[in-house]
Amino acid sequence: MSGSPLLSSHSLDALEQLALNPDEYDQMTRFFQQLVQTPSPSGWEQDVALLIEEHLNELGCKRVTVDDIGNVILRLGDGAGPTVLFDAHMDTVQPAAEGWPFDPYEAAIRDGVLYGVGACDAKASLVAMIYAAKRLAESGTPLHGDLVLTFLVQQERYDGAALRILVEKEGIRPDWVILGEPSDLQIMRGHRGRMLFKVTTHGKSSHAANPDLGHNAITAAARMIFGIDLLSVDLPSDPFLGPGTVAVTHIESQEPSLNAIPSSCTFYVDRRLTLGETAARAHAQLESIIEREGIVADVEVNEYTVTSYTGYEYQIREAFNAWVIDENHPLIQTTFAAVQAVRKTMPTIGHWFFSSDGVFSMGEANIPTVGFGPGDPVLAHTSQERVSLDDVAEAAQAYALLAATLLGQP
Repeated sequence: MSGSPLLSSHSLDALEQLALNPDEYDQMTRFFQQLVQTPSPSGWEQDVALLIEEHLNELGCKRVTVDDIGNVILRLGDGAGPTVLFDAHMDTVQPAAEGWPFDPYEAAIRDGVLYGVGACDAKASLVAMIYAAKRLAESGTPLHGDLVLTFLVQQERYDGAALRILVEKEGIRPDWVILGEPSDLQIMRGHRGRMLFKVTTHGKSSHAANPDLGHNAITAAARMIFGIDLLSVDLPSDPFLGPGTVAVTHIESQEPSLNAIPSSCTFYVDRRLTLGETAARAHAQLESIIEREGIVADVEVNEYTVTSYTGYEYQIREAFNAWVIDENHPLIQTTFAAVQAVRKTMPTIGHWFFSSDGVFSMGEANIPTVGFGPGDPVLAHTSQERVSLDDVAEAAQAYALLAATLLGQP
């Protein structure tokens, strides 16, 4: 199903019923604090997963499951229609080393704002989705189809991987995907693709007192890195997503001692792909620098095996396409109408500067996808991470209205 309904008079009539009442607001706040106070770095989400399960059971949710990889899944609806999948991840990055106004796991609240690691990325969206489900269930709002809330593992490290497993292994086939990454309550309709290359330059070791007897792999890497810097000025640009970018992010060498010429040097290249760029083309650009500089080197897309907290193993290959959904797509227009109805102001429509699970849902599976969530994305992964509790409540109402609209037709 490629279309989606705009707001109906029925869904607008239900708007007030889908707003959190004061008791729910307080309950949501307490749960949100518990989520932030429970560390859940990528690969260690088990405590937060259990907390979510327990809370959903306390709320009376009956159809709660955990899949093999450790994603927590909540289902609502009568199954007699399309499927809407809400996506929010349970994991966080490690807290920034310094600069926090409060302990990053205190979940301190000041002037209606909650501070802490994962506050906006993406535990705010996660709790908003849960309380959207609560409002839908308790208001008796009919859902003709399936609303699937998915709280996913390891998104911070491996964009789209847990969602792929959910779709391909669990057999959940959504017609629409709503991504709960921070968007400052604005609407996001795409972002650039991402690749991580591993480049290894090869040389010949010798004693550092006789450097002419060896071939310095670090020197070769430096020449190549200079070529990568030159490459960055000529990368293509898209009018909406902006330019492709390239950056060397880590370097290491191998030598028998600090008094030896290194025989190999490995560095990593973060490559952001704008629309029109391909993984093959990005790979060829690095190979052309090797050829031009006369360097002996290997370039490969970073690939490895990952283990989730449940012990489930899966393969990761860090090569993801850019994606954009048309601004006039019915899903964008319906989301726009829902957000405007809740917030009483027109949202902007833009794109994220970072990557998300949309690299799978839209970038590979071509499932219409939109991003919307509370919290300023600029604050994610920083010591200033925080989110307004009122924004979380508004997000919950908007998620509920969007689900009621998409699944409102029998």
